Amino acid sequence: MSGFTGRYVENTLRSKGHEIVDPEIASPGFDLKERDSLVTAFAVAEPDAVIHLAAISFVGHGDPADFYRVNTVGTTNLLEAAAAARHVPTKIILASSANIYGNSPLSPLTEVMPAAPVNHYACSKLAMELMARQWFDRLPILVTRPFNYTGVGQSPSFLIPKIVDHFRRRAEVVELGNLDVARDFSDVRDVAAAYARLLDSPVAGAIVNICSGRSYSLQWIVDSCAEITGHTIKIVTNPAFMRAEEVKMLTGSSAKLDAITGKMERHDFIGTLRWMLDA
Repeated sequence: MSGFTGRYVENTLRSKGHEIVDPEIASPGFDLKERDSLVTAFAVAEPDAVIHLAAISFVGHGDPADFYRVNTVGTTNLLEAAAAARHVPTKIILASSANIYGNSPLSPLTEVMPAAPVNHYACSKLAMELMARQWFDRLPILVTRPFNYTGVGQSPSFLIPKIVDHFRRRAEVVELGNLDVARDFSDVRDVAAAYARLLDSPVAGAIVNICSGRSYSLQWIVDSCAEITGHTIKIVTNPAFMRAEEVKMLTGSSAKLDAITGKMERHDFIGTLRWMLDA
């Protein structure tokens, strides 16, 4: 609820008439790593549906084991608690990640393409997916693979907010890694809208990408921010930001998402950057 994505999803669902229950209120001390706290949350809240977005998502997080404790084991705890609840939810949406595709030479990436994770974050999400499949016959689970997205309120530890922050402050220098890295970026408001539509859909026992179908390089992001602000920043390449296992390009196919939710109108990404720069 308090996370970057969760706030936008909550606002979108409330605007559609859904009642939102904060698990931290239902179960004080709520912790994915503590199964009993999840059991209590389900017993108190008796949710009709669950959208599970909580995770360690920063690829550069210091302790690799944390990815598995939270992203994999934590999700296992959640599903066990849901299955044991007196009131079993009618839909459980789990957020995986497009990072599980790794450095695939294929584009755009569809849900049937093989996984090839190249970092602990992606491995923990793939392990979560494989575990969740064991519950498909017992719980109405829909697994999403969100590609990159951004918006107002995202931590500056992520690249686009970092770049935007430097332009907003009219900084003279910014340290970045590989500017040729390209990602399928979406506006967080579009991602929230996709979650709302997926929640209302009858589809379960499936995996679906959440993406725009178009990739932008970091160089394009920098150039666009410079054009919008009229400010030029010196780019310094910092080797510390260059990862050997860096995924060079991720572009997703939104065909399955569109088939489930209907074609959605998406924000123009230049508009997203303007929104962030003006915030």
